[in-house]
Amino acid sequence: MKSRMNFEQVVSSRQSVRGYKKDVVPRELIEDIINSARRAPSSMNTQPWHVHVVTGVALDEVRTRNMEEMLAGAEPKRDINSHKEYEGVHRFRQVAIAKKLFAAMGIAREDKDKRQDWVMRGFRQFDAPVSLVLTYDRNLDPGAVVHFDLGALCYGIVLAAWDRGLGTVINGQGIMRSDIVREVANIPEDQIIMTCIAMGYPDDSFAANGVRADREEPADFVRYVGF
Repeated sequence: MKSRMNFEQVVSSRQSVRGYKKDVVPRELIEDIINSARRAPSSMNTQPWHVHVVTGVALDEVRTRNMEEMLAGAEPKRDINSHKEYEGVHRFRQVAIAKKLFAAMGIAREDKDKRQDWVMRGFRQFDAPVSLVLTYDRNLDPGAVVHFDLGALCYGIVLAAWDRGLGTVINGQGIMRSDIVREVANIPEDQIIMTCIAMGYPDDSFAANGVRADREEPADFVRYVGF
């Protein structure tokens, strides 16, 4: 395990990892990460989250079936409502990171096969050795507040993992077919599947892992009132 960082180092150095070593991640390490992240805030201390840690044969089945369904043209089947295609500045930011990733991976705009393969990597959860599926109790829907709570837990997991030498990427593509995830991971019907986190040891030789997403300056999205 690499040496631990202070909070500012963890936050500023963290990045999404899309290429992983095949090394097994010890269960004890995952338990330590979740134990740290469980201190995340939640509305009125409801702690509405559940984490299903999937690996091995089960994860292979999830990613294979998810990818096959999407390749066959199946419609996504997520438990939560998703937005339509991004527009405006959100679309601009989406395209900007895609351009950086494709450039790093040597994927030309006209290379449909490589672009398709990249999309399939997302449906395979980037071949990470571990997937953490985040769910919440169905009786809390409609879930704007509970989504916020799970976001806090999710970020806590991502930061705690990075601090311990593990990479992650929050990966909605990996659960585009939530029905498959529910079946294979035996997730109860009274829980809503929100997202998943791909996790593993970063493969430093994977070019896309060197890509850093741009961030807007605080002046572009922060207002101060009463100062």
